[in-house]
Amino acid sequence: MRDFKTEINKKWGELSNKMGTMAEDLVAPSIERILKETVGCPDNQVEWQAVRIKARHQNSGQQREFDVVAVCGDYLLVNETKSYLRPEDLPEFVNLLTEVRDYFPQYKEKQVIGSIGSLYVDSSLVRRGERLGLIVLGMGEHLMQVLNTPEFSPQFF
Repeated sequence: MRDFKTEINKKWGELSNKMGTMAEDLVAPSIERILKETVGCPDNQVEWQAVRIKARHQNSGQQREFDVVAVCGDYLLVNETKSYLRPEDLPEFVNLLTEVRDYFPQYKEKQVIGSIGSLYVDSSLVRRGERLGLIVLGMGEHLMQVLNTPEFSPQFF
């Protein structure tokens, strides 16, 4: 019985890990198109993109993993992907965005843009994310799509 419980717990852990990476695996291929739609990044002009990249804060030394980070022109896009997006995730992510240049000092001259995504995003969270200046992503016609209103412009952090 103990072996069975150990095996079940292991499987739950694997499933939980896969849910986290599944969302990122859906977002990453959409980043170039999202940059084009939101800030006019030309096709094939993403200079650098990384998925699940670990970076160290230049002052505190704290290490953190970022789901997706991409650079295009004057912009550094940082994406946080959640298997389930909660209201408190939005302001927490905005706080992180104010420190992104400390994790990526080589891009300190770039304008930081935040995008947050999930497989399902309630419309109230889309509105709240938009008020905070975040690009909000959810499942759509092209893997992930921008859920913000057409007149939305992302905030620079």
